[in-house]
Amino acid sequence: MSFRTIVKKLIPRRLFKAIEPYGHLLEAVLFNILYGFPGRKFKVIGITGTNGKTSTAYLIHRMLHEAGYKVGLMTTVAYGAGLDINMQIHHMTNVPVPELMRRLKYMKSKNVEWLVLETTSHALAQHRVWGIPYSMAVMTNVTHEHLDYHGTFERYRDAKLKMFKLANRNRRGLRVGIANADDPAGQLFAKAVKNPVLYGVKKGDLRAEKVNLSPSGVRYVAWIGEDVYKIDCKIPGSFNVYNSLAAVATGRAVGLNKQQIEQGIAALEGVEGRMTRIDEGQDFDVIVDYAHTPDSFEKLFKDIKPVVKGKLIVMFGSAGRRDEAKRAVQGELAGKYCDEVVITEEDDRDIDGLKIMDQIAEGAKKAGKKQDKDLFLVHDRTEAIKFAIGRAKKGDTVMLLGKGHEKTIERADGEHHWDEIGTAHKALKKPKP
Repeated sequence: MSFRTIVKKLIPRRLFKAIEPYGHLLEAVLFNILYGFPGRKFKVIGITGTNGKTSTAYLIHRMLHEAGYKVGLMTTVAYGAGLDINMQIHHMTNVPVPELMRRLKYMKSKNVEWLVLETTSHALAQHRVWGIPYSMAVMTNVTHEHLDYHGTFERYRDAKLKMFKLANRNRRGLRVGIANADDPAGQLFAKAVKNPVLYGVKKGDLRAEKVNLSPSGVRYVAWIGEDVYKIDCKIPGSFNVYNSLAAVATGRAVGLNKQQIEQGIAALEGVEGRMTRIDEGQDFDVIVDYAHTPDSFEKLFKDIKPVVKGKLIVMFGSAGRRDEAKRAVQGELAGKYCDEVVITEEDDRDIDGLKIMDQIAEGAKKAGKKQDKDLFLVHDRTEAIKFAIGRAKKGDTVMLLGKGHEKTIERADGEHHWDEIGTAHKALKKPKP
């Protein structure tokens, strides 16, 4: 049991929440001194937002790598230097400060120039990234998430805004802020930096038009002033128009030319657990995706529903000790857009998983779903995957949502190994009864 866990058990939760950021700040200061402030060796591009952080980070990382830069990457999915990428094991985007320092030291040994760092609202609110000199800040979007921790949407938004303010204070950096103009918070983020760039489909300095969505990715034309870019992003979904636009804006700020930007984005074949298709020769589609917020659910379902030939079957859950308010909302969205809904576990932790499932089910029922007809509750996630795949027929699409790339699942007795993609492959290989 860690010192943090012991302290958490000994004092009231509200008091712990109030003093925790200062503990992280002290830890960050001490370890930065101990490791010689390793973050100062890099030009740091911070990526924050509710959805799309990882895909955007991967796009930027690959684009810079293809352009010849020595670039490091730290995301929800993985970390590493160049194309030598290690899969993330920790069940959080920003790892504990000591581990962060070790990784920065490793990247320094690899002569990394640019670091693409996915940064959460928790890490910013808790000062866990103190000592990291952000040169540039990128915002994807800000929607309903983590209100269990921040209390209000405004506090959640302002925690993310802190990264833009940090970038603006770094007089050795580019002081560039790249924000989503189509997001209600975009203008607020843009105003926080000296050199803002707004991107979007409906408005912005950098715009996308002639958008073509397909199962293999998104293609469109991006323009800003007289500069025009033909973008071919191989990650499907309309949200990846925005993610790749953010990458285009970043490439321009770094100083890449048109060819480097276009070829760099096209070079990324995909991101594990982000619209990952599982193929074992079956006559229906199975897709694994990390979507776990109401906003990501709605965008995903709106994209996928029109192109599904048969039924759309979705399997998902909701994490324990996390925002309860979103559970029924996600259930209602699934019930509205999907033909069949399978509800299961997703990191119950020490919360009653059956209660969580019931909360989600209430939303699905509100959308018209009926239990044991087109709404099913299967608590064991492995069995739920088998069940959802077992329901599929020719032309159907099965979506397995919420875990994506994650390599552990948290239950009352601790973390257990998990592999959503591997479990789906096994379920497809097993003959149907």
